[in-house]
Amino acid sequence: MSGILYLCATPIGNLEDITYRVVRILNEVDLIAAEDTRHSIKLLNHFDIKTPMTSYHEFNKVDKAKYLVGELLAGKNIAVVTDAGTPGISDPGEELVKQCIEAGIKVVPCPGAAACINALIMSGKPTRRFCFEAFLPSDKKERALVLEDLKDETRTIIIYEAPHRLLKTVSLLLETLGDRKVSICRELTKTHEEMIPTTLSGILKLYDEEDKTPKGEYVLVIEGKSYQEKKEEEISKWEEMSILEHMDYYLNQGIQKKEAMKMVAKDRGISKKEVYKECIQED
Repeated sequence: MSGILYLCATPIGNLEDITYRVVRILNEVDLIAAEDTRHSIKLLNHFDIKTPMTSYHEFNKVDKAKYLVGELLAGKNIAVVTDAGTPGISDPGEELVKQCIEAGIKVVPCPGAAACINALIMSGKPTRRFCFEAFLPSDKKERALVLEDLKDETRTIIIYEAPHRLLKTVSLLLETLGDRKVSICRELTKTHEEMIPTTLSGILKLYDEEDKTPKGEYVLVIEGKSYQEKKEEEISKWEEMSILEHMDYYLNQGIQKKEAMKMVAKDRGISKKEVYKECIQED
């Protein structure tokens, strides 16, 4: 009988945020797969956990996952931990889970802290609908594609960023999305935890005027584009052509005149009477 893979969330700052369940699981499993054993040993020592560890990180995630799957199939129970937060979120745990599922191994989440959720709930931004982008891609072309997709995103957007890339990323977001409202969260659950409600341009101004150097891990919670703004943008695109040109656009697709008039009126946010009047004048 194969063992179980436990995904154990660890504190993102305050050590008191670990759960009783995670401490118990880390004590009971046969092995702990840690993103950075040098970092995780501090956590284990704090809770007097003696379970052996092995490294499992971005650079060995595929081959090491195969090894760990083998150990699980042999009956060992293994816990995977990231440096901070929930395994599988912006870390190599995702690959291990995928291989375990393919091998028919049971995967059990042991929930706890996640920076993205903590930032969202303290941001003051809408929480019902949100998208999590984690770190933007390092590849320039791929990053541009992601940013272009986010331009019309109506959900609240959550992005992680390292301090040395913060201002460059904010500049790119400002250039692509416009000057959106944003809550910038830093050092969550740590001594110097900070949340500043501002705008994308306000972030740049803050660090420029105060000559501050970004420090700590950042989470940006950005407002989505409003439906009203999207509607106004769509209408403005149609207004670049005349009503008659707009009619021809649909008529040339074989759409009946009466239906085309309805579609033109809807596109432009005007009444069918206005479209009809313009068409009568032309006739």
